[in-house]
Amino acid sequence: MRARRIVCTAPLRDDTDCMHRSLCCLCLSLLALLALLCAACSPPPPAPLEQQVYIWQRQWQPSHRQVLTQSKSDFTVLRVLALQFHPKAGWARAYPDLQQLIADGRPVVMVIRLDGQLPQADQAQILGQTASLLAEWQASGVNLQGVEIDHDCASARLPAYMDLLAALRAVLPTNLALSITALPTWLNSPHLEALLHQVDSSVLQVHAVNDPRDGLFDPQQAKRWADAYGKRSEKPFLLALPAYGVAVIEASRQVESEAPLDVSGRRRELLADPQQVANLLTTLDECRPEKLRGIIWFRLPLPGDRRAWPLATLQAVIHGQPLNASITVDVNQAGPLRELTLVSKGNRDVDLPARVSLAGSHCEAADAVAGYRLERGESGPVFVRKQPARLAAGQRQALGWARCSLFEQGAIHVSP
Repeated sequence: MRARRIVCTAPLRDDTDCMHRSLCCLCLSLLALLALLCAACSPPPPAPLEQQVYIWQRQWQPSHRQVLTQSKSDFTVLRVLALQFHPKAGWARAYPDLQQLIADGRPVVMVIRLDGQLPQADQAQILGQTASLLAEWQASGVNLQGVEIDHDCASARLPAYMDLLAALRAVLPTNLALSITALPTWLNSPHLEALLHQVDSSVLQVHAVNDPRDGLFDPQQAKRWADAYGKRSEKPFLLALPAYGVAVIEASRQVESEAPLDVSGRRRELLADPQQVANLLTTLDECRPEKLRGIIWFRLPLPGDRRAWPLATLQAVIHGQPLNASITVDVNQAGPLRELTLVSKGNRDVDLPARVSLAGSHCEAADAVAGYRLERGESGPVFVRKQPARLAAGQRQALGWARCSLFEQGAIHVSP
């Protein structure tokens, strides 16, 4: 690499001027050479963070095929729930569509969930169950890349967990990577480094790790945890980020997620805010924790999953696109009868409007449906929301109907 030659061509008045010009040219030459050397020695910018996703449904649906196709370019690896163990319920298998995973072709990580309240790990059972599933998945032709153990045990149980991981590593095929999920509370344990030495990589979970009453996700706390974890881990790790919400049943403090619980009581909805998560991704790009290799999203959204972000929202956050939302009213006319439907526009969910009025219209009859009630305004029917609710991106919800002899253009007024 050659430095550019600096040429001074201004006319010289005397010897002093000549000396000054010579020094100036020398300084400029040195600065140019230094800039070239710095450019040559500066490390290249880090590669973009890898994007992976958890598929957490125990029973696969036809819509899995559609969503996997739509997200083909968004996620490099699929982490698929395969098996769960709970002290009370015992072993429960998930039933992913292996042929669909084969057709998809992306690398797959088999996830085995061991409940954190497990009193003592039965190594023989865990190894036997894992070996059986591995044989089935590998024989099917799934592009299996590794096995992940999801075990949210207390910090005091990490030495016993290390023994389990060592035994599992000894029987896993050498071409399969072993990974685990990790809790921020483990940062206080002196055993963390030894635990991470047993695996090829780990996944730091930074959502749903505190008391639900404190919220589902705190982006500032997540960044602090990731920075601290990066300093403790000698191996690559990924960050598990939320793309969903839950409801806390206040009387029992139970948490309801994608599957409804048969429990009565008032529910308080908690949602990971897409804009907060997007801001965290920007921060991670600007100041990346040591050893952070990628992001794993929980979870792959399916149509009808009422507490997961819509796929459009997740894709917008992943690709750094602006988040926007608005509500319009779609009118389907059949003679004097008009059916009114709320439509969510944009790529994120939006609050349902507090009021929708049909001002200036001559309506003889009307009625509200779903979460709205009908009131009579001075200029026409008014649809009033009963309680706060949200509408996901791209979704529609019936508002009501009106029978009008005159329906003026621009008669619908939507109030936030």
